[in-house]
Amino acid sequence: MKHSCSCHRRTTWCFQILAAVILGQTLFFKFGGSEESRHIFSALGIEPWGRIGTACLETVAVGLLLFPRTAVWGGILSVGLMSGAILAHLTRLGLEVRDDGGLLFVLAVTVWMSGGLVVWLRRTELPWISRASAPQCSVGIRAT
Repeated sequence: MKHSCSCHRRTTWCFQILAAVILGQTLFFKFGGSEESRHIFSALGIEPWGRIGTACLETVAVGLLLFPRTAVWGGILSVGLMSGAILAHLTRLGLEVRDDGGLLFVLAVTVWMSGGLVVWLRRTELPWISRASAPQCSVGIRAT
């Protein structure tokens, strides 16, 4: 991504790093089989394979988000994964899991929004999006 506007590049990186850090810190709990992770995936009826599979996909998303050439795909994968997490919270788990004050739900929404913003900001890198819809900088310089 070669944008003439550094504000666009910095903004994109902020959202990429935010999503990657949140996803990355949850991997320890999922791969480690923490009691809370086992509880969540048991409540969904997909323990242990759902937990391990989700952790593997989240690992891929983190990797994709950290490389500029693949960040848009990491954003797409993050949105997909967090859509599932948000749906699970709204239908089976509840907003609060084991007295966490809704932290896991808020983190899922944060990653979902960050991933969505990465996709939006990097949308011209998708093969089906036209370059004509390239982001504009606030100073009126067209990003190329």
